[in-house]
Amino acid sequence: MTGVPASAAGGSAKATPKATPAGTASSDASGTKPARGGKIAAAAVNQASVWNIANLLTMLRLLLVPAFVALMLADGGYDPAWRSFAWAAFAIAMITDLFDGHLARTYNLVTDFGKIADPIADKAIMGAALICLSWLGDLPWWVTAVILGRELGITLLRFLVIRYGVIPASRGGKLKTLTQGVAVGMYILALTGWLATLRFWVMGAAVVLTVVTGLDYVRQAIVLRRRGIAERKAALEETEA
Repeated sequence: MTGVPASAAGGSAKATPKATPAGTASSDASGTKPARGGKIAAAAVNQASVWNIANLLTMLRLLLVPAFVALMLADGGYDPAWRSFAWAAFAIAMITDLFDGHLARTYNLVTDFGKIADPIADKAIMGAALICLSWLGDLPWWVTAVILGRELGITLLRFLVIRYGVIPASRGGKLKTLTQGVAVGMYILALTGWLATLRFWVMGAAVVLTVVTGLDYVRQAIVLRRRGIAERKAALEETEA
């Protein structure tokens, strides 16, 4: 004990508080833990959260891209068996795309890695499929150019207007993604007869939706930018007043 005897304090019965180690008094008084330990713990949690089911599905899609290309171009790219395996890889990638985002939002598994890797994985598998199909002569290059140009253009547009707000995904955009997936999947398979004719019309619908939804995103970006500029101008005038 480090308390002062009552006789030494002029007969008072009080004693001095127990000494505390340096650097801990403020923490004990406020009832909070040291900031350093809290930061280390938070960093550990954030690092562990990267390895969640949603991100693992996204990683799987990224790994499926080179596997899909290898299967698609195996044996010259025209063997029905290899094309079926390539279709299976493409289908798995598209199906996991439906689940990873839903899981991340539903179970609070959203991470910075997922925000970056998810759109990259989406465009990588679709871009690989379109380029392979055009390279093999199954799909006109202009179709690949329209679809990939739209996807890259909208992604760039989102970054340009992000200071003013976020352009939400529309129902038309989701329908476009579904139609593209079905159409490309049908072209990957070695179809003949009426199915080959059907895939032509499905791809036509996908191209139309690609262009229409792309123009709608441009319209939304223009409106969002004008609104953001107007709000900033109004806030500046209010501050000056």
